[in-house]
Amino acid sequence: MCRGDDLGCVHTNDLAPLETIIGQDRAVKALEFGLDIQAEGFNIFVAGLPGTGKHTAVKGFLEEVARGKPVPPDWCYVHNFRDPYRPRALKLPAGMGAELARDMQDLVKTARREIPRAFASEEYARKREELMAAFDTRKNELLGRLHTQARAAGFVIQGAPGGIFIIPVIGDKPVKDEDFAKLPPEERTAILRRREALEEEVARTFRELHNLEQEAAGVLRRLESEIAAFAVGHLFVHLMEKYGSLPEVRSYLEAVQQDMLQNINLFRGEGRGGEGTAMPPWVRETPFRKYEVNVLVDNSELQGAPVIAELNPTYGDLFGKIEKEAQFGTLVTDFSMIRSGSLHRANGGYIVIPVEDLLVNLFAWDGLKRALRDKEITIEEPGERLGITASKSLRPEPIPLQVKVILLGEPLYYYYLYLFDPDFRELFKVKAEFGTRMDRSPENLRKYAAFFTTLCQKENLLHLDASAVAKLVEYGSRLAEDQKKLSTRFAEIADVVREACHYARQEGADYTTAEHVKRAIEARFYRSNLIQERIQEMFAREMLLLDVTGAKVGQVNGLSVLSLGDLDFGKPSRITASVAAGKDGVLDIEREARLGGRIHTKGVLILSGYVAEKYARDMPLSLSARLVFEQSYEGVEGDSASCAELFALLSALAGVPVKQNLAVTGSVNQKGEVQPVGGINEKIEGFFDVCRLKGLTGDQGVVIPAANAENLMLREDVVQAIRDGMFHVYLINDVDEGIELLTGMPAGERGPDGSFPEGTFNARVVARLVELGEKLREAAAEHEEAPPSGAEQGEDDNGAADET
Repeated sequence: MCRGDDLGCVHTNDLAPLETIIGQDRAVKALEFGLDIQAEGFNIFVAGLPGTGKHTAVKGFLEEVARGKPVPPDWCYVHNFRDPYRPRALKLPAGMGAELARDMQDLVKTARREIPRAFASEEYARKREELMAAFDTRKNELLGRLHTQARAAGFVIQGAPGGIFIIPVIGDKPVKDEDFAKLPPEERTAILRRREALEEEVARTFRELHNLEQEAAGVLRRLESEIAAFAVGHLFVHLMEKYGSLPEVRSYLEAVQQDMLQNINLFRGEGRGGEGTAMPPWVRETPFRKYEVNVLVDNSELQGAPVIAELNPTYGDLFGKIEKEAQFGTLVTDFSMIRSGSLHRANGGYIVIPVEDLLVNLFAWDGLKRALRDKEITIEEPGERLGITASKSLRPEPIPLQVKVILLGEPLYYYYLYLFDPDFRELFKVKAEFGTRMDRSPENLRKYAAFFTTLCQKENLLHLDASAVAKLVEYGSRLAEDQKKLSTRFAEIADVVREACHYARQEGADYTTAEHVKRAIEARFYRSNLIQERIQEMFAREMLLLDVTGAKVGQVNGLSVLSLGDLDFGKPSRITASVAAGKDGVLDIEREARLGGRIHTKGVLILSGYVAEKYARDMPLSLSARLVFEQSYEGVEGDSASCAELFALLSALAGVPVKQNLAVTGSVNQKGEVQPVGGINEKIEGFFDVCRLKGLTGDQGVVIPAANAENLMLREDVVQAIRDGMFHVYLINDVDEGIELLTGMPAGERGPDGSFPEGTFNARVVARLVELGEKLREAAAEHEEAPPSGAEQGEDDNGAADET
């Protein structure tokens, strides 16, 4: 029993909070190694059963390590002006991503205000008018020259909606078509020749006019660009200076400036008297979204490397997603709708993922392996990998990945992945295994108490006094099923502390005491033990048959454990054996009824081997025996009843009754050694409860393997009954010790001649086996001497056999 003096404190608030993971030295060393090594593939799999506190412990451990690491950079996605379907990824120092986004917002806001103002200025109007006047003059000169040449050739040029018409002139009057037809052929031919020459001049002149218009448009664009550049150029100069040390950002700003100057009318529309006011505001804002900055990861508030716990590792939550919005009945998207995943946020740090949830999410596991192999995060539609996405979508530039992945899961997942997934072995080379038990040393007792200090401070619970801590230590040893160990199932122990503190507060106590802890443990058991109570009631009403007094041949009280989710409890069962002459050997009825598991079947085969070696060395084992758990309608698994089954079989063979006031548990090997089993406390308490229901006589008890002595952590009422001599626990090392306890008869040791002393239990077993062998031989001899059925009836008068 744990005493308060062993803990070094009166109350838990006398101790400093726990700052380390307790009882997991092996796991801590593996974590330290895995986090320190930077070689490729040294990610970590943290294996441990649920409730060992591995998630909380690992996250706290990582946060402590991460504080000393550098803060990783920000990541942004921006519009790609060359390929809009391939958004660019920008890397900036921590905190500068949000700054760039704000700077771009200010830039666009200023441009939308200043550019229309610049184009509304008198200076722009004057320069534009001068340019247009100059080009108009040149245009008029070209047209004047053309008309002069036309008149000289005897033509006039007229413009019409259908094109240009060249009309001949005779006597200063245009010639109509009918008049032209009346002219002499020689004159018509001459006019047509002059017209062809003039048409070439017209074509050349109009080419020059077209070039002149293009030149005018270009000059006008340059003027507009100069005006716009003058309006916002100083802003770009400031940004270039601010982000000059970041080549990718500088390149992006240059592309923005170029695009703005190429799309000046987009900004000039703001100063045209509300020309677009008929459109919804979001439609008017859409063209300017390409100048925004989508801050994917903002590490401005980080102190050290990030530690991310992704508890819902879907593909989208891990790798990010591309959202869409409906516009006029169509789904559209752009770079501003790219959303980060937990891998982006953990980039440069650590990410913790439950492996079970990872494996059940479609594409998530394969995607994670690909990201770790390629060392980059690619945001894409999951369906694209299977070729089932037909519509065109964004393909953002991948982001380089540098992260340490920590998977959490039960050991079974580690073994399966290691065996069946070759990639797993290459990517997760460090295993950190959390155990469920630790040594019950003085140092660990103090750490146990410090854990309660941390829990009480963190959750504002009433602190515990030394008696409460001692009670919890005993409870921890019971969970560990070992007097020299403590359970590390801290989740369950913490729940007991929370419930005990609840009861203490209800009573207005200053501290949580052992009584409150005891009440919490009993209340937890009571909430779950309805089925156990019903089984106890069936024993009390003789609906389940079990003798706890007297002695019976071939009948032994066996002990088993029923596991019902959050509750394990013991249930004694009557095990019986029947024997007869025959060659069937030992038959397991549970197996024949398909109620026995493979381990239970193995146990029956082992005890058959023991019987054969010990009692039938020099003769064939002529035996047909049946073993069964009476009134057992559920499956039977495990070999912990093999001792009880062996004692029932030997009792039936020897004809010696077995004491029913004793129950038996333990497994046996072929050499007759009794081996330890699990659930020893629940088994003992289960038989004790039935004995108490039927009345304690003072001679009742259990027979258990001696190796289980250190596993005893019994309930207080059972311990008290043992102290009072009303219940007993007997330890045995081999089968013979059990025989003597259960029958009161000496077992007998084999003599030099190979026989057992007369009057001993083993001698009676051998005698019965010899008797059964003789009966079997007699039956076989009688069968051989007996004529075949109908042998005397098949002959005719001449002695010939009838043919059939």
